[in-house]
Amino acid sequence: MKTKYQFTAFLCVMGLLSYGQKGIPPKEDTKKVTITNFPTHLEYSSSLASDLKTANGWQAAPAATGLGKPRMLYIGKKGQLYVTRRDAGDVLMLTDTDKDGRFDDMTRVADFPGVHGITAKDDFMYLCNNNKVLRYALNADGTLGKVADTLIKDLPSGGQHANRTMDFGPDGKLYISVGSVCNDCKESDKETAAMLQVDPQTWKRTLCASGLRNTIGFDWQPQTKEMWGVDNGGDTKGDDWPPEELNKIIMGGNYGFPFAYGKKVVDQSREDPVGNTKEGWVKPTQGSILDFPAHSAPIAFAFFDSGRNKGDALVCWHGSWNRQNPSGYKVERIKFDSKGNPTGSEDFLTGFLIGNERFGRPAGLAIGSDVVYISDDANGIIYALKQK
Repeated sequence: MKTKYQFTAFLCVMGLLSYGQKGIPPKEDTKKVTITNFPTHLEYSSSLASDLKTANGWQAAPAATGLGKPRMLYIGKKGQLYVTRRDAGDVLMLTDTDKDGRFDDMTRVADFPGVHGITAKDDFMYLCNNNKVLRYALNADGTLGKVADTLIKDLPSGGQHANRTMDFGPDGKLYISVGSVCNDCKESDKETAAMLQVDPQTWKRTLCASGLRNTIGFDWQPQTKEMWGVDNGGDTKGDDWPPEELNKIIMGGNYGFPFAYGKKVVDQSREDPVGNTKEGWVKPTQGSILDFPAHSAPIAFAFFDSGRNKGDALVCWHGSWNRQNPSGYKVERIKFDSKGNPTGSEDFLTGFLIGNERFGRPAGLAIGSDVVYISDDANGIIYALKQK
């Protein structure tokens, strides 16, 4: 059913969003600790939103409010914004009919329990939850066909990390990220803590990369066509270790989890694997390219494909829940040089964290030709950022 109204007016929510160098982590960081310093939640207000800080040359404004827990985002051919809502089990299509920069029309285009990942190719939209990948025909008005094709129905159960994401690569293959079942256990299923590659002709899948604890956000650098992703480090190992990682993801690469993090730093709290040492197991793995503060919790990650920012990437840091000094709660820009190598980072959107209080948790990200959309799944907001 289609409904139309200003998002600021509705109150009924349908279904009710560089660390260190190579070396040995500090001794205290390998101890398991219990930390409960989760920042206090603040409800959204226009005054708080007005205090958000953007990178030079950008301005931010709420484009939709009252959306419950919006997660992943996708921009349609006509500028519509598709939003997955895992907790509500649906997908919304938002449209700005009067072109004033705020979405004023909403259509629920799919009902799919646990839906999280979203992408589109040709005239089809693809959605995934913990176990399934569905394909819907895209209608001319942006709505989806009523009947979906089930392409995959046996993805490994997610356990602790059930937020699947997916996208088509430059090679035409579909890539699906499958997180680890638990915090830092040795996985029994090779398709967990991994990146999968799927042939869209047969829907058969192969292992692209392993040892990735939970790489929710990934994309391809537009100049080099190389795949990059941001991986979530383990919990309960200390305030400052292990780091969050930016990885260049290569076919057949092993990225160290659960025996190492970051730049191949061995997790000394783990026992040796059967028939090997931790150090021996880790030696042939791939180290991270950039590291970021522990527990910042990267979610979405995407490159600018065009314009003056082409080649740089944005990452949404959802924010820590187990760190004495909170980290994350912002969107950061990772700069890449002309050869496609990351050179550093800078803040892109900040101000969600105020002392030990927070009024937003950036989750989803979609970069268009003239706008960047950010979802906040703590207060149900979609922010639109445009260059001045």
